[in-house]
Amino acid sequence: MIVPNPSRTLKSILALFATTLFSTFAAAQTTLRVSAIPDENPTQLLRKFEPLGKYLEAKTGMKIEFIPVTDYGATVEGLAAKKLDLVWYGGFTFVQARLRTGNAIPIVQREEDENFKSVFITANPAITKLADLKGKTFTFGSQSSTSGHLMPRFFLLENKLDVDKTFKRVAFSGAHDATAFQVAGGKVDAGALNISVWEKLVADGKVDAAKVKVFYTTPPYYDYNWTVRGDLDPALIKKITDAFLALDPKNAADAAILKLQRATRFVPTRPENYKGIEQAAQAAGLLK
Repeated sequence: MIVPNPSRTLKSILALFATTLFSTFAAAQTTLRVSAIPDENPTQLLRKFEPLGKYLEAKTGMKIEFIPVTDYGATVEGLAAKKLDLVWYGGFTFVQARLRTGNAIPIVQREEDENFKSVFITANPAITKLADLKGKTFTFGSQSSTSGHLMPRFFLLENKLDVDKTFKRVAFSGAHDATAFQVAGGKVDAGALNISVWEKLVADGKVDAAKVKVFYTTPPYYDYNWTVRGDLDPALIKKITDAFLALDPKNAADAAILKLQRATRFVPTRPENYKGIEQAAQAAGLLK
């Protein structure tokens, strides 16, 4: 009778386990699962992503699956549960994801995101400055939005306007474009949204700038970025990062992708860039 060598048997089991684990991991990584915070309507988000998704497929050799979500928090939980690999975040939601996962990595941001701004808009001629908001109705975007809630709230506080005491009523529209439409439709006296969405709505004729005006623009701050799960293969992270950085505005196809992203180009970013956002969230009482 042949007696198995316990040591050799254990090594064989471990080797088989390692092979199986590697195979499972490799299989999982044939698809890159991508999402974005729902700061605009779902149709617009998908339209913006489709050309970028095809580009990333060509650059990474992986299938790209875009997974829409209904709220900002779902992107954070998706990344933490390893159901998402790459997410388009606003600065505040990135901070939440970083704190929730402990290892979320921001890889690139648009050049514009190094000096991003929010705008306060109104169709009420009596409102010309922040102080005129006292006793008025007001809407932010999503509660988790950096440029549609956190930073506007922070700069209101900087101007000695407590949100809970200043307004007659405060609402949350859920998205930047929804904020603009609510202000334009007279549902609220004023609102705050990110400057790039505002400029696009005006350029596309969806909001009449002769009737709805910007009466305050915030100081600049860091905002949006593309973030990956921290436990992704470093080689894959580099491949994704390089793909974004390779988008060339002088190339017609790349320029079309960048235009949809409202970007002149993508540049590298790092967690330290969002410390100011984290501090603003703490100051505004939105982060504990």
